[in-house]
Amino acid sequence: MGVSKVYFTDMRCRVGESLLVKLDRLMLRAGIEQIDFDQKFTAIKIHFGEPGNLAFLRPNFAKAVADRIRALGGRPFLTDCNTLYVGRRNNALLHMDAAFENGYTPFSTGCQNIIADGLKGTDDVEVPVRCGVYCKTAKIGRAIMDADIVVSLNHFKGHENAGFGGALKNIGMGSGSRAGKMQMHDDGKPAADPGLCTGCRVCAKFCNEGAIVFDANKKARIDQARCVGCGRCIGACNYNAISNKWDSSNEALNCKIAEYTQAVLDGRPGFHINVVNQVSPCCDCHNENDAPIVPDIGIFAGLDPVDLDKACIDAVNAAPGIAASILGSLKQTRGEPCGHADHFGDIHPAADWRSQIRHAEKIGLGSGAYELVTVK
Repeated sequence: MGVSKVYFTDMRCRVGESLLVKLDRLMLRAGIEQIDFDQKFTAIKIHFGEPGNLAFLRPNFAKAVADRIRALGGRPFLTDCNTLYVGRRNNALLHMDAAFENGYTPFSTGCQNIIADGLKGTDDVEVPVRCGVYCKTAKIGRAIMDADIVVSLNHFKGHENAGFGGALKNIGMGSGSRAGKMQMHDDGKPAADPGLCTGCRVCAKFCNEGAIVFDANKKARIDQARCVGCGRCIGACNYNAISNKWDSSNEALNCKIAEYTQAVLDGRPGFHINVVNQVSPCCDCHNENDAPIVPDIGIFAGLDPVDLDKACIDAVNAAPGIAASILGSLKQTRGEPCGHADHFGDIHPAADWRSQIRHAEKIGLGSGAYELVTVK
């Protein structure tokens, strides 16, 4: 693949001009008008933020994107899939409550929220992965696959398992259903916790493989040999007694994220925006956030999510670390200056972010080589 262009605008605004006006100008310069939105259902893939976390993107950004798509004739909606972990977004009802609590309502963004994988995270579509090495198919939330166009609006930050979270992470991991997230995090087979199981047997009614059996104490156990990893038992359990085993290596996880992104975007137009502000060390899935590790940098946009993420990584690593952050604390402990280095590698040494970019390039998702164009 050749070098593509990534467009960038900083956070500076002169008196009388909003950052949202700069965002709209950035989208136009980055080529969003090249996409035919006329009467097309457009999924704006976003992370609504776990309640308690304050680093997630403000809904004002989403409104600016939705307004531009609507001006181009599109039919935008905001979307995300349910989480695999237990929290405030692990079913559609809680997920919508969390989105509203964090300000994502039709009144603030001008478009509807749709939880892509349904009420319990089981409404998915099995999609082929072109050039997939780890995954031959991916299980993607149905509403995302029903869309004609995918636009990702991403908060760029660190991530404890992937190294960083940007467009690839938001699209790949975020578009996976419960079963898809299991496939990315391990071999896709859940386990039951006898301490939480009430013996109600509802999970067994949803298992088509007969893989759920009960012991003498009426506690559920999942026969791993018979389980096919569909994830329906997780959605069926109202007591959070069934969960994923979380045993994939970080490198395999990064590669699967790239492959799931490939499945989501393959054959459809896409456009991607990374907002690099409040660059927290960990994911917005936490119900808290630590201090930013670098100063706010700006907004990046483009048609290639791989180039986009690489440009943001380079920008973060070129920025001075903030002393009053976990990055500064680590540098002080090691007796190193809080200067220019591999910031994400310093914070999460067990997670090599490069594996995500490398594998995305390998499967033809993008090039990782870019020309940065500044938009005033």
